[in-house]
Amino acid sequence: MERIVGIDYGRKRTGIAVSDPLGIFATALQTIPAFEVIDFLKNYSQKEKISLFVVGFPMNMNNKPSEAAADVQLFLKHLKKHFPDIPVVLEDERFTSKMALNAMIEGGVKKMKRRDKSLADKISAAIILQSYIDSEALRKTR
Repeated sequence: MERIVGIDYGRKRTGIAVSDPLGIFATALQTIPAFEVIDFLKNYSQKEKISLFVVGFPMNMNNKPSEAAADVQLFLKHLKKHFPDIPVVLEDERFTSKMALNAMIEGGVKKMKRRDKSLADKISAAIILQSYIDSEALRKTR
């Protein structure tokens, strides 16, 4: 079965999330150093078929790309170069860090563990991916 991969790309760390085989639920998978993302995805794609990449795109409140968007654009070029046959969709990632923190608090994650930014990165990737999955499901019902 195919999986959708959600990516919260950052200059230092990148959060990775995956869908279930039916494309209904997103699960936080891992946070890896940014320079290892392509190799990680190559290894993952040998074990699981990837149907789509959903990449978080940083936007400001005025709906214009933020400063971090340039980093994501560069990453997208590498992603498309190494995975030319897998489509890429951009998903607005505004507020995902705050939503990840709230999810950790609601999940009972202790304060010291919440300081681990790698945990927030993979949760953010799952939020980005779930947002895409939910919007696609809504679009199909209309």
